Amino acid sequence: MSLATPRAGVRATFTATLAVGALLLGVVQASAASASVTSACASDYFAYCSQHDPDGPGVRRCMRANGRNLSMGCINALIAAGEVSKEEVARRARSGR
Repeated sequence: MSLATPRAGVRATFTATLAVGALLLGVVQASAASASVTSACASDYFAYCSQHDPDGPGVRRCMRANGRNLSMGCINALIAAGEVSKEEVARRARSGR
């Protein structure tokens, strides 16, 4: 005799579906953030960091090193994507780096 009810099976399926949906939503949001950063920072990339692979670790170091030269659109997109905080941008502006 099974103690599981049909309702428990539906609940488990629903919970699994929600978990997968949340995972996919996170991927889509990360992709959208990446697309907005790519769009906003394209000219900065070509001006300062085009010698690096756009998907490689060198481009992040290069963009950080050139932070004072980046356009406000790029900086705002990086903040919105969580790549840098407003506090870090303000700290660097105060320190002149």
